[in-house]
Formats: sequence, structure tokens, C-alpha cells
Amino acid sequence: MLVPFSELPDESRIWIYQANRKLSEEEIGYINQKTEAFLTQWTAHGANLEAGFEIKHDRFIVIGLNQENASASGCSIDASVHFIQSLEQQFDIDLLDKMNVTFYTGEYIAHKSLADFKKMAKNRSVSANTVVFNNLVTNKREYLDHWEVPAKDSWHSRFLA
Repeated sequence: MLVPFSELPDESRIWIYQANRKLSEEEIGYINQKTEAFLTQWTAHGANLEAGFEIKHDRFIVIGLNQENASASGCSIDASVHFIQSLEQQFDIDLLDKMNVTFYTGEYIAHKSLADFKKMAKNRSVSANTVVFNNLVTNKREYLDHWEVPAKDSWHSRFLA
């Protein structure tokens, strides 16, 4: 069952998929339609899942699931991954590679491999105050409060000199 993302409780489980490039308006429109359709029919063991989503910064697909009524099962999580894989294929984008880092460089958002980010940290091209996207947040409250944080306050801090 699709609900507005803003109406999901703070404890809702969150999955963040970051694209390796900025999405076009047309792509975002299509992804919105496809994600609404998927979440409308998303179930776990026959029970409707109460879920919402948003697309942030023309780059991140954020799916939230209210687990108070029904939790995601292995099969329902597999279905969501297959859905994301279908978007990857359709738009020739990478959404599932967790070995990439996305961060602000001024007002722009950069996307680099983890190896490149490590090199940038070593060369001091990024600092402890560089705002990174911590896609390891697990619930909506963490997402709202700790998703865009200085690298020093995230797992990224281990790469800073």
C-alpha cells in the first residue's frame, strides 16, 4: 500500500539507492510512476506493505517501509531488489553498488568510487567537514537527522587522514 513518504513513522525501515549520475526530469517522472506502481502492489506473505518513497537531489531513490503492520520478508526484499535492478537496466544507471561515495563539493554533488574517495582524502581534497551521504542509515529518523553529515560523523571518517 502506497502512502506519502512524509506520513511514514520515524521508525520506518529505509533503503537508499544512489545513482551514479544525476537523473533527468524525464527519468525521474518515469521512476516515480514505476515506483508508485511497485509499492502499491508490494506484499510480504500476502500482506500489503505500507511503504512510501521520495527521490532526493535527482540522484537518490529512498524507499521507506512502516513495519508496524507488516515487515518485509526475504521474498519481498528480493522483489524490491529486482525492481531496482530493472530500473538500472532501463536507464543504464548503477543503483546497487555500495562501493561508491556521494558527497557535496560546494553546491554540487559528486559521485566517486570508494578508491577515488580514499585518494581524495589522502590528498586532502575532501576533509572531515565534507558533507557526505550516509546511505547506511536504517530508519526514517536516522535518514532525516544523519543522512547528510560531515564525513567525520559518518563511516567515511575512517578514510580521513
